Amino acid sequence: MRAQPPIARFTLDGVSDAAVSAHPFTADDGLELSLMRFTRETSGDAVLLIPGLTTSTDMFVMPEHRNLVTHLLDEGFDVWCLDGRMSMRHPYNSRPHRTTFDEGAHYDHPAAVAYVRRETGGRPLHVVAHCMGALTFSMSMTAGLLPGPIASVVLNSVALTPRVPWWSSVKLALGPALFGAVGIDVLDPSWSERTTSWKGRVVARAVSAAHRECDVSACHLLSMMWGTGWPALYEHANLDDRTHARAADLFGPSGLHYYRHMHQMVRAGRAVRFRPHRSEHAALPDDYLAAASQLETDILLVTGSHNRVFTDSNVVCHDRLCDMGVRGHELRVFEGYGHQDVFMGRNAARDVFGHLVEFLSRAR
Repeated sequence: MRAQPPIARFTLDGVSDAAVSAHPFTADDGLELSLMRFTRETSGDAVLLIPGLTTSTDMFVMPEHRNLVTHLLDEGFDVWCLDGRMSMRHPYNSRPHRTTFDEGAHYDHPAAVAYVRRETGGRPLHVVAHCMGALTFSMSMTAGLLPGPIASVVLNSVALTPRVPWWSSVKLALGPALFGAVGIDVLDPSWSERTTSWKGRVVARAVSAAHRECDVSACHLLSMMWGTGWPALYEHANLDDRTHARAADLFGPSGLHYYRHMHQMVRAGRAVRFRPHRSEHAALPDDYLAAASQLETDILLVTGSHNRVFTDSNVVCHDRLCDMGVRGHELRVFEGYGHQDVFMGRNAARDVFGHLVEFLSRAR
């Protein structure tokens, strides 16, 4: 079989027949972020796509197969992708920091929504968010910080009740201190390919020694960084071989402080503010789940049946919202899918995207 050419990093080749424009904007704390817009003359309602921690717009525009941006364009949506402070398209995760998920909820999402509303002239706005993008966007919603109503929201893998496998809980509890003790403040799935750090290369070799399920070091490191499994983020069978081979181009580094906030949330069993006593986030609730009782937005909680990153988090969130009397939310579990392949799987357009569009279209 003839070898296929490599896929360029940060390519937009997966989207054709659309006007593409870059939109830098400033978050409410002064950080420079960006949006990317994909639109056609026939586009109607706007939809904002939000990636997870250390992924980016790239997870929605993959040229290996039919991607979510193309699917939404064909369904008549005006598509916007957010690259916030957690995106690998910006440098903020590649160096040590003290950022928590509260910053994304407080500063990124309100500013991004306001920008899209200005540019689209008040047309209805929908949101599809993944992983920590879904967590922080749901935090923004419950805090009441978003300007204007959101027509509908899809949240993949996790929302207001983060739950992880037991081994992930151990890693969250001990990992930041152990890595910090040896001078590692940032974890990077590209360590085996692009690092000049001997410490990174040693960690990459040690992790690969425990992961014999494939020969892609970045895949092994991602399983160490997020979740529990061989692999943890997805089902290998659901990925195109080219997607698997370029994992280091699709997932970026992460500072350890995010893990500390996630550990706090997992212990609490709900999304909580990292430092309730700090005044800079006084606009945020201490307990985001408790504040969800006033939600009125139509929400679709989705997850894969083989989710080895956030297990049944969205199933539990659905049940908790039901117990609180919150209306307008639904649950969809995709059989045979994991955490990331819900969007990046080679057959996601066939198995997943139609269900998402059907939900969004009900609120058009």
